[in-house]
Amino acid sequence: MMIWGDKRYHSLDYELKQTFGEKVYRLSLNGGMTCPNRDGTLGNHGCIFCSAGGSGDFAAAPDLSVHAQILSAKKRIQAKTGCKKFIAYFQAYTNTYAPVEYLRRIFTEAIEEPDVVALSIATRCDCLPPDVLDLLDELNRRKPVWIELGLQTIHDKTLHAIRSGFTLSQFEQAVSDLHKRNIPVITHLILGLPGETKEDMLSSVRYVGSLPVTGIKLQLLHILKGTDLGTAYMADPFPLFTLEEYCDLIADCIALLPPEIVIHRLTGDGPRNLLLAPLWSTDKKRVLNTIQKCLRERDLWQGKNI
Repeated sequence: MMIWGDKRYHSLDYELKQTFGEKVYRLSLNGGMTCPNRDGTLGNHGCIFCSAGGSGDFAAAPDLSVHAQILSAKKRIQAKTGCKKFIAYFQAYTNTYAPVEYLRRIFTEAIEEPDVVALSIATRCDCLPPDVLDLLDELNRRKPVWIELGLQTIHDKTLHAIRSGFTLSQFEQAVSDLHKRNIPVITHLILGLPGETKEDMLSSVRYVGSLPVTGIKLQLLHILKGTDLGTAYMADPFPLFTLEEYCDLIADCIALLPPEIVIHRLTGDGPRNLLLAPLWSTDKKRVLNTIQKCLRERDLWQGKNI
């Protein structure tokens, strides 16, 4: 059996403590960008699950400078923790969807903060042109740069249904391009998308485990107000995971992942003022404790069932 600290999976917290010698916190930032799936390039409404905040509902206001956003977020976190090291996390919308000169300015502003130890950028696989890849390569030589790519599922039928606007082959090309430049990739999957079976979801996890990626985020599907998915759910509710069902699935997912892949997320935080369902997901501590309990009872750990 493999153990990472006190967990049966390779958590981000464990990896950061091993790398930087102490706990590191993410600062959610807003680069003031939009998305080709919202501005009319590919579509006008975004993915069916995406909120008006572009999955950056916890990020700072975009009218503040990056420096001001970092100071504000640090002040809020340090009031509770006294931490000293941070990850600058550009979270809202598509954070490489802008001219490279603009990206250079905001990303450089972030990594020049002395207590920022890494730069994490959430983006789309179809928004990584050569000049942006060159910039990321350059920045990665100064401080670690992580690219978070939303895949959600490997199944084309589901990708079309959720209006992702990209294909699996585009995702594969982006991973290849980043891997060639030694830029770490974190892949995002959503568990519980309408129409997907348990085996569909496990197939997506197996696929990610086969890629040259360093991290994964496993996200419980949240039904949010103001989204097309939310509207559909309110009109005709469809089945969602119970807490026990979800934690049992997560245990299966963990057992299928190679031990070296860092698990950045196992559930996710839906904004309480927007969350329609599942409401049990607001108790994150309970969810994580139930996952740990499930792993122990089933004698599973990361990589056991590869």
